[in-house]
Amino acid sequence: MSVPEPLAAKLAQLVRHEQRDKRLPSIAAAVVRDGELLWETAVGAGDVEQSRDATPDTQYRIGSITKTFTAAAIMQLRDAGKLDLEDTLDRHIEGAAHRPTLRRLLSHTSGLQRETQDEAWLTLRFASTEELVDTLGKAEQVLPPGARFHYSNLAFALLGIVVEAASGLSYADYVRQRLLEPLGLRRLTFVPEPPSAVGYLVQEYAEGVVTEADVQTGAWLSAGQMWGTVRDLCRWAAFLGNPDETVLARATVEEMRTVQTIDDPVRWTGGYGLGLGLRRDGERILAGHGGSMPGFIAGVYVSPVDRVGAAVLTNSSTATVDELTLKLIAHTVEEWPVAPESWRVEEPTPAEVEPLLGIWWVEGSQIVFRWRDGKLEGRYAGIPDWKPSSAFERETADRWRTVAGPEQGETLRIERNAEDRVVRMIWAGYPVTRAPRPFS
Repeated sequence: MSVPEPLAAKLAQLVRHEQRDKRLPSIAAAVVRDGELLWETAVGAGDVEQSRDATPDTQYRIGSITKTFTAAAIMQLRDAGKLDLEDTLDRHIEGAAHRPTLRRLLSHTSGLQRETQDEAWLTLRFASTEELVDTLGKAEQVLPPGARFHYSNLAFALLGIVVEAASGLSYADYVRQRLLEPLGLRRLTFVPEPPSAVGYLVQEYAEGVVTEADVQTGAWLSAGQMWGTVRDLCRWAAFLGNPDETVLARATVEEMRTVQTIDDPVRWTGGYGLGLGLRRDGERILAGHGGSMPGFIAGVYVSPVDRVGAAVLTNSSTATVDELTLKLIAHTVEEWPVAPESWRVEEPTPAEVEPLLGIWWVEGSQIVFRWRDGKLEGRYAGIPDWKPSSAFERETADRWRTVAGPEQGETLRIERNAEDRVVRMIWAGYPVTRAPRPFS
């Protein structure tokens, strides 16, 4: 895809300023638009000692972005009937000393301590799976489950073990076979493959760097082990915004992007879904994740509504890249937005649905029911454009289920008279009538 020159120049300027102003050994960045890689760049040295420049194909450690793959694996297994998000941990890890639900683990609301109980960051020795499970009782429950957002690498280490227990595969094999290979993400790996960057700590008062330790994560690999490129992370961002349903259902990815908890209780600028961080940038809501490992900082986000995403990787422990990632997305959306889909004529409305269409009322509030994309939709009159409509799927002749939007999960029941004409609907317990009526 050929990016307009003014936009390409602006994106390049943002990245170069970041590399210079924050003194980053190197930085790689890319933008994806409407499923296509739009733009990419790399500035600086991926390996200072070898004087090797970084390129968009250079691998960096992506740290906690690994969690998004762990979450996708759990959701695949849920959809396959191998587990339920309300399962407690001991259902999949026999004798587990802590028993949060899988949903709590995925959303960082389990209340478990942040790191694994082996003090790995003091020794840089990470426990094996067997050791982590055997010593789980030493981990603290630092907050009551559900009390608030509390980030936990331990939680995602445990989720990786659940993937293994539910699938019969090693965690790395499962992610490779069920996610990376089907999506063609060949440069996302669990060990570095050349060309790969070296991680550094930039000296505070001198223009030099110190090489960081190469950490091997043991049972912690499902929380932060992976390596990747900005190209493949952008492809992953596009998937999180518009999924390939042969890999993961659209409704499931939307579920992952649904906020479970607010991670910023002061200003409400961010939240967390099921393995996905959620960021607010003005009126725009983005889904993705940040990541860090010794010598590396990473970020990937996508705006599903705008169909634009970005990834940024650097080999410096002192960087922050989330804001740059959001800026790359914002400038792309503002200067080259994706054109809206054109209206098209659809298949005829089923005859049995036609009596449900048109204007209805709940007391004095007007609702319009229509048929679109093979679903019945209901929308209150006068609500802002950004608010979604309710969508319904048919369960029986006179019973529908709200599958999206307001009142999701609730039933819509059809009532008929002796002549089999629809006279009223009952939605989430409220009467829906053809004319405004008081409750009586």
